[in-house]
Amino acid sequence: MTSFEDRERAEEAKFAHDAETQFRIQARRNRLVGEWAAERMKLSQAEAEAYAKSVVQADFEEAGDEDVIRKLLGDLTAAGIETSEAEVRTALEAKQVEARRAFLGEV
Repeated sequence: MTSFEDRERAEEAKFAHDAETQFRIQARRNRLVGEWAAERMKLSQAEAEAYAKSVVQADFEEAGDEDVIRKLLGDLTAAGIETSEAEVRTALEAKQVEARRAFLGEV
């Protein structure tokens, strides 16, 4: 095997690892922001856990964060919680930092 092939395999492995890491951090972020929204909606512990899972699932609808933001904003508004898209985006960013720190603390 040549050194070029070794480098190519190493780059592919790094890319796969980075993609998996990003996926895990994003899923954790979505769970955390789901818990944040559930707390604002005053859901029970069981309801909050189910809701956080539904936020994680919502992220599979389309690429990017817009599907999660739509879900959170719609659910909060439907629950009578006064909120804005900017507030939801700020919470999403804060939970991204929290999720990244928690993930890197585990590794």
